[in-house]
Amino acid sequence: MKHLLTLCLSLALGFAALPARADEQAPLKIVTSFSILADMAKNVAGARGEVTTLVGPDADAHVFEPGPAHVAQLAEADVLIINGLGFEPWLVRLAASAKSKAKYVTASFGVNPLDLAAGAHDHGHAHDHDHDHGHGHGHDKDGYPKAPQDFDPHAWQDIRNGIVYVRNIAIALAEKDPANATLYEANAESYITELKKLDGWVRAEIGRLPKEKRKVITTHDAFAYFEKAYGVQFLSAAGVGNQGDPSAEALARLVDQMRAENIRALFMENMGNPRMMETIARETGVENGGTLYSDALSAPGGPAPTYVAMFRHNVPALIEAMQKN
Repeated sequence: MKHLLTLCLSLALGFAALPARADEQAPLKIVTSFSILADMAKNVAGARGEVTTLVGPDADAHVFEPGPAHVAQLAEADVLIINGLGFEPWLVRLAASAKSKAKYVTASFGVNPLDLAAGAHDHGHAHDHDHDHGHGHGHDKDGYPKAPQDFDPHAWQDIRNGIVYVRNIAIALAEKDPANATLYEANAESYITELKKLDGWVRAEIGRLPKEKRKVITTHDAFAYFEKAYGVQFLSAAGVGNQGDPSAEALARLVDQMRAENIRALFMENMGNPRMMETIARETGVENGGTLYSDALSAPGGPAPTYVAMFRHNVPALIEAMQKN
């Protein structure tokens, strides 16, 4: 009997020492700054991640004002994933309030950013370059602010940059949860394969359209990376930050350019103010081509609830409208 009790105790202690299976472990609490990053994180983390976002679907991160609920959300996070490149000027204050001990991940770390000061957006736009829009804060790979850089933060609009984001997220989750590093790596590679196919599809679809027709009017200047990667010229009066109304002079220049170049592709953005685009449509007689998703995904059940779906929605809409140019 004594030997039997000893054996049972040894077995019990042995089982207790075994690592918990992945499906038995508490999920990583992953907080992202905005909805596009949330979708990427879900693809990489899979069932191991409990992913939430500070700025939700159809919401504008440029003018986001965090509240007490966001402080609590960040305080409980294991990992915080941000875009960087000055996209989240409100984050430093929020993190300080939350006293967050989360691992900071800057998803854009390693991309080749477009430098506004160097004229990266000087491609015929009629917009005002108002640089006091909160984007002038670069971040290092850990998410902490550096000196003003004035980069364009919308790097995810080039799918090749989106792949960089995914790799950074996978590395960070593996560092935070090394027991499941293989899972994160496998999920990331599967997702990256899908994104590479998507990138090829975008290039093929845009390539069917003559270059002289590839001109589009949008709410704010969020598509410069798309422009550089895929050869579509985007024009806007609102600039990069989407804060405040453009000047009457900037609007007039844009309207004149549309008339002179016969640009008929006019789009709203899901998180933008429609008044400016309604004014332009009224002045030019150009019909609204629909909604583009730029800085935020749609809600679940909408036309662009994922990063992949965003391109699958935007690209056919762009082509249909640009054919009228």
